[in-house]
Amino acid sequence: MTDVVRLDAVSKVYGKGQGAVAALREVSVGIPRGSFTAVMGPSGSGKSTFLHCAAGLDVPSSGSVTLGGTELAGMNETALTELRRLRIGFVFQAFNLISALTVIENITLPLRLAGVKADRAWLDEIVSRVGLEGRTSHRPAQLSGGQQQRVAIARALIARPEVVFCDEPTGALDTMTARDVLTLLREVVDGMGQTVVMVTHDPVAASYADAVLFLADGRIVDTLTAPTSEQVAERMTRLGAWV
Repeated sequence: MTDVVRLDAVSKVYGKGQGAVAALREVSVGIPRGSFTAVMGPSGSGKSTFLHCAAGLDVPSSGSVTLGGTELAGMNETALTELRRLRIGFVFQAFNLISALTVIENITLPLRLAGVKADRAWLDEIVSRVGLEGRTSHRPAQLSGGQQQRVAIARALIARPEVVFCDEPTGALDTMTARDVLTLLREVVDGMGQTVVMVTHDPVAASYADAVLFLADGRIVDTLTAPTSEQVAERMTRLGAWV
């Protein structure tokens, strides 16, 4: 499989001089196309910085990030905004839906912002896959938390992105609803060939992924393939010993 996202020797330092903090240190990793990757680590390990740099939301202090063959370094903010809107999908813990818009308007918002007309057949397929038929005219306040996160996932998929980045996508959901959302993300990879990268602190959530990257002190210190929640939890308890 080819890598859809590639980080090469990526470091990110915040601040200068004595107050400088290295959030990422020489991280090199590839994310295979059509895979589901979880990113885990203790608080302050660099998980969010990893996601932000990989997704073009933040600029590395050194090293390079490549998305689908496009090198992000040197792109201006306008070009990066367009890239994020059409080639990357985002799902966050907060659903970030616009309350005045209907479900269908929230889903198609990235396309409208980009001045692109929605493909009706693709829109219908996404609505069906995320289980929102019959609710497309509802507004967010009329939906449960799980349904709102399904809208956010549909919105992330509408532009047929090369990769979907998820930051604690089940953090605001109860256990049963979280399982439904994780099953949906798994189906997005298996049934649609999508690439998903998910930051999580939950070993159960990570067990839905093909591989888990473990971060500690800004470095990838281990990788686990075909993970079980027990294996992930056990490795998390030993993270400090690897650094």
